[in-house]
Amino acid sequence: MDHYSDPVSDDETVSESNSLQRTASVEQLGTDPHTHLPVYRSIHRIRRLIMSNIDDPYTSEQLSDPQMNMLIVRPLVDQLYNPDDVSVVFCLLVNRTQFLREQHYQVHLQTVSITRAILCEILASRVLRRFDEDNPGYMGLLLLANILVAGFEPFQNAPDAIINAQPTARQWPIQKRGGYERKITALEVAIISESKTFLSSSACQKVVDAVYRGQVIYTPLSFVDIIPDHYKHRPISLYNPRKAPILNHHRLIVPRLRNIIEIAQFAVLLLLYGLTMIKRDGVTITVYEVVFCTYASGWLLEEFAAMIEHGWYVHTQNVWSFLDIAFFIIFALYFTLRAYAEFMRLEDVAATSLQILCIAAPFLLPRLACNLMPDNMLFISLRAMMRDFSVLTLLATWCFAGFFLSMTWLINTRAESDVKSPGSATISKWMLWIWFGLDGTGFERSVDFHILLGPALMIAFAFLGNTLFLTILVSMLTNTFAKIVENAAAEVHFRRAVLTFEGVKSDAIFAYRPPLNILALVVLLPLKFILSPRWFHKVNVAAARACNAPLLLAISLYERHQLWRSPKKNANKAYKRSSLFQWTFSGFSPHGDIQAVFDVDPPKNVFDDSL
Repeated sequence: MDHYSDPVSDDETVSESNSLQRTASVEQLGTDPHTHLPVYRSIHRIRRLIMSNIDDPYTSEQLSDPQMNMLIVRPLVDQLYNPDDVSVVFCLLVNRTQFLREQHYQVHLQTVSITRAILCEILASRVLRRFDEDNPGYMGLLLLANILVAGFEPFQNAPDAIINAQPTARQWPIQKRGGYERKITALEVAIISESKTFLSSSACQKVVDAVYRGQVIYTPLSFVDIIPDHYKHRPISLYNPRKAPILNHHRLIVPRLRNIIEIAQFAVLLLLYGLTMIKRDGVTITVYEVVFCTYASGWLLEEFAAMIEHGWYVHTQNVWSFLDIAFFIIFALYFTLRAYAEFMRLEDVAATSLQILCIAAPFLLPRLACNLMPDNMLFISLRAMMRDFSVLTLLATWCFAGFFLSMTWLINTRAESDVKSPGSATISKWMLWIWFGLDGTGFERSVDFHILLGPALMIAFAFLGNTLFLTILVSMLTNTFAKIVENAAAEVHFRRAVLTFEGVKSDAIFAYRPPLNILALVVLLPLKFILSPRWFHKVNVAAARACNAPLLLAISLYERHQLWRSPKKNANKAYKRSSLFQWTFSGFSPHGDIQAVFDVDPPKNVFDDSL
């Protein structure tokens, strides 16, 4: 992303910043500047336009063809683009979601619905690009941010007859948010509809990157908060670190900073886990184990709050979501057995609980690698392939359960006095070994079931399970990996958008580091029902700033120098990088000047002399 100068320090942006300040002062009164937009009518108007223009199935390549672009795409963009309506992109993505849903149950229109969904995504990308082209500068960035992260309601400005006739169609307000209930952002709709082409567009990535860095700030719209503090609603605006408070607790929800904090928190969790395992003293509870359990409980509380804030579907789009779920199950089982064993004085159960905790290592170590390299194609592919592998394995287990029942019933039809007959566990073990091609004991003992039917069942199971299933599995995983690699850039941008969207938190519990979040839950949640919203907000802000004072001070000092670097101020200091905040790793490379020459915009006379 290009380096922006301070949006309120340059002369050319003074009028823009004054406009932004006027907008912010209106927003703090609790009014939504987009309530007048006809979202409901636009959604159905777009649906009619798409259905009237697309009656035949086309691929995304065919829709991107120049002739198709002239006949369908460009006229629709001209018809839908309205400089005064920032909800058009949201309405297009809502229609894409509906068309994708229809292709699952309308078999006769399946391919046509997919085409219409693709067209909606293309139109959303083109409309957003036109907004970007027509509105350069800081105000253009702010406008694009309003398009993507401002909240809209699908039933916004719908006729009263529609609202009264369909009361259950509206998402119910879980918590009061000062008029911002039931609102969804265009960025969230793009994520749940997996609009990867739209999210990888340059205009969308400009906003995603600005939100990720904290240059664009806003109050996120979440599903439910554990500790809600909605006394104030921050408008979508450009952040000026030099006019912000020194201890600005809102910076704790900036995705880039949150990512660094979460990596540090997980590293502490991993360290405590390692010390707990190494310093064990039989079944005796050690100090390391107590500290680990306390910290892990706070860490899991934060993960649970992140999961319920934006919903299960968005949370599971993270690369490491299945690792978190696995660790949650392991830790919950360990902690339950450990507490029960300590209460009942059962050493065998205590030993079992520690054995269960040992199997958390295969999930914790890869999780740290995923945090450090979220854009790595190996981890992105691993998530998608794990999903396909799990689905196919469950289906195969379901289907092959018939072989297990047949063998079990065959062995039960033999003489009851035969004590050497294998049990259900042994039969399952034999089938599992044959499935993975590890051992052939099941073939040798198949005559124990029946002299003819036993071997026939085992051979059929081996052919279907070991040969056919593994062949299908390898083909599926290869196809999945090939598709991801083919669209590597779109996949990376999609994961980055998910990380950015989920990184902006509204829950007050995220202002407290584990295990302080447990204390905040115990203290602040009861106060929510005792204090007024104004006083609860004051208590929460004071506590958050006190608990994070050193971190907030470091963030403030860093961002005042680095967040909005001014090309004008740095033009004469291109080679004077004495400041700690201007130091970069390129200095270690003999080719660092190749990158450094583009870091600062040259003066205008350079362009005049070169022509």
